[in-house]
This record gives sequence, structure tokens and C-alpha cells, in this order.
Amino acid sequence: MAVIIESVIKSNPLGRWYIALSDTTEEESLEVCLDIYEYADKVEKMGEEYGGDVEVVWSSDENVTPEQINEVRMQIMAYEAEQEALKEGETHMPDGTPNFQATEDTPDFKG
Repeated sequence: MAVIIESVIKSNPLGRWYIALSDTTEEESLEVCLDIYEYADKVEKMGEEYGGDVEVVWSSDENVTPEQINEVRMQIMAYEAEQEALKEGETHMPDGTPNFQATEDTPDFKG
């Protein structure tokens, strides 16, 4: 049975979104993530404890705007596209920007 990791989009008093991340099997496990990279890192670390058998459940606080939710979604999509490009070893992202992590490992890269 998968362990549930709760991801709640929240908004601070300045209107900046963040993600509160918690492992539902541990009472004192609360992580704060300010971007998707940090979020992905922490979810992966939490998942390692359970052999990767985790389910992520999303929600948002009442004061979170649709724009903030959309911004989180867009960052997730960009992150996933970047991860896919890394797997494929592509030298450019789908939007045309260079994939620096892939180019450094490319044999003909002159950097």
C-alpha cells in the first residue's frame, strides 16, 4: 500500500505561494518548499523511505488564488519537460532554451 504524501499549496502574507509537504504516516513531518525543484527533491527523499511506493495528494488553502495554482502547475509541467529532456539527453528544452545539464555530458560540447 502506498504511503500518502500531502502537498498543500499555501500563500504567505505577501502573496507568494509555497508548498507545505507532509508524510501522513509521521505526525511531525512538515517540509516547506518554495519552488518545484525543492519540492521534487523532498518528495523523492520522502519516497526513498518507502521504496518509492508513495501517492501524492494535492490541495490548496482557501486564500490561494487560481493564478497561484496555475503558476505551480506551470512550474510542474516545465520541471517534467526538463526531466524528460535530461533522460533523452536532449541539448535543448521544448521551449528552445539550452539544456545545460545535458550539454555538459555531450562529447562534442565545447564549454
